Amino acid sequence: MSTLPAGPERPKSRKWLIPAIGYSVSIASLIWVYWGFDWKTELPKFARAHWGWVAVAVAADIAVYCFQGWRWSLLLRPLRPVRWLQSVQAIFIGLLANEVLPLRTGELIRGYVQSLWTRIPFSVVISSIAVERLFDGIILVLGFYLMSLFVELPALIRDVSLTLALVVGAVAVVLVIVMFHKHHAHAAVKHSRWSEALWHVVEGLHSMGNSRWFYAAAAVSVIYLGLQVVPIYSLVLAYQMDLSLGAAAVVLVILRIGTVIPQAPGNVGGFQFFAVLGLMLFGVDKADATSFATIMFLVVTIPLWFGGAVAAALAGVRIKDLQQQAAASVPSATVSGRQ
Repeated sequence: MSTLPAGPERPKSRKWLIPAIGYSVSIASLIWVYWGFDWKTELPKFARAHWGWVAVAVAADIAVYCFQGWRWSLLLRPLRPVRWLQSVQAIFIGLLANEVLPLRTGELIRGYVQSLWTRIPFSVVISSIAVERLFDGIILVLGFYLMSLFVELPALIRDVSLTLALVVGAVAVVLVIVMFHKHHAHAAVKHSRWSEALWHVVEGLHSMGNSRWFYAAAAVSVIYLGLQVVPIYSLVLAYQMDLSLGAAAVVLVILRIGTVIPQAPGNVGGFQFFAVLGLMLFGVDKADATSFATIMFLVVTIPLWFGGAVAAALAGVRIKDLQQQAAASVPSATVSGRQ
């Protein structure tokens, strides 16, 4: 009797591998961060914070995602008008998913929800998320370089920034070709087995890139990323730490780059590790850095739980159902554009 059907199931049996790596990284990070941490000594420091600045940090963190929703609506506007609040709601649903599911599954889920609501092909919505990440990468790398001119950093960090600049530059060249030279992109994908689906992506990127809204979205990206420094610097002021605004910006860049690595839900472990690492670059004691990273994690995470729960409740959806539906949509990726 033939056992050939077992062959295709092998990739499925290895689906555990990447999540396992992510959880391992998170656990190892948590062990390093909290090893030897004296909770009895450090916990009282939380109560000594200036709570007015903590409130500013929370408000700024929520505002970050409101600007992200505005940017997303601007990117999608050449394809179909999308309400700002609708984009914000989809983003918060995705953020809640990221808090309970590993490997940033929420990015896929928010794209699926947006596609479902707007009837824009799922593949095109995912392409708009890729453009968002390109904006973020370019601005982060550029901002990191500018910070290095004014903030003393180790040589290794400078080398990493150069490598990232090269990677982001290569990705940018590919997307520019797709967005502004549609026929060249078509020639590259027409022989692919997914040519029809890829052509929807090319058409969507071309429409986005050749619209004035594309440049407006790029401008909003600067505000979006700039606002992300505010929660960190507000907490610096709340705990009266001797760190500059530039140092807070460098910590943000290290956090954003470091948490790209596959990890456990909510970036638990990785968030604390890279926050502590970033602070220690500026001479902050590990115990103080760990205290700061712990309160910062709570400040930027708890509002996402509430915001995501409200957004999901208003939409009448469950994260588990959305995860299954979004995963089922990936293979077809709206070849017919019916989403």
